[in-house]
Amino acid sequence: MSIEIDDAGTGDLVGDVFIGFLRKDTGKIIFRTLSIELFNKENWKNKMPYKRTVELVKSGLKELNFDKDKEKIYLCRGNIFDNVRDYFDEEGINYEPAIIEGRLQDAVEGKLVKHLRNDLGIRSRNLTKKSGAKRYFVLFNWVCRDFYKREKYVKSGFKRWNTVWRERAIEKYEKMNNSRKKIYKSWDRGP
Repeated sequence: MSIEIDDAGTGDLVGDVFIGFLRKDTGKIIFRTLSIELFNKENWKNKMPYKRTVELVKSGLKELNFDKDKEKIYLCRGNIFDNVRDYFDEEGINYEPAIIEGRLQDAVEGKLVKHLRNDLGIRSRNLTKKSGAKRYFVLFNWVCRDFYKREKYVKSGFKRWNTVWRERAIEKYEKMNNSRKKIYKSWDRGP
């Protein structure tokens, strides 16, 4: 018997992060959430997402009735689980670093996309379960379209957000707004 643990959203620009658990013998999947606030300013600087992830993993394993003497955990290699690996080592929990694919990965990425669509209102057809640069720019462009209202959804603790991407987002927002103003002015003038 084994349990898989995976995450979704840790590298994404906006939104909450989800931790998914799959009990292989029963097929049961459960989720835990790391709120966006954990990835902002002081919380990020103080490594709060990593600390909170340990608590969430403990909670998920308890819900799944994990037996450390009889079971093994396949744990995603992502760095959000750094403190979890330390905890597993301290507790003598049998785990193996793994690339999680298939049912759990699909479920946890689906949970993230549902959150981005339903809770944040991101409607782009290009928003998919596949993480990476394409999804990053879908999210970045969404922030840029209404920067000052949407910046609160950004994981602002990320260094590159503060040193590169925030300024680019503001520039893009202003450029889009100036283009809109020109269009509206041309409509006001009429033929």
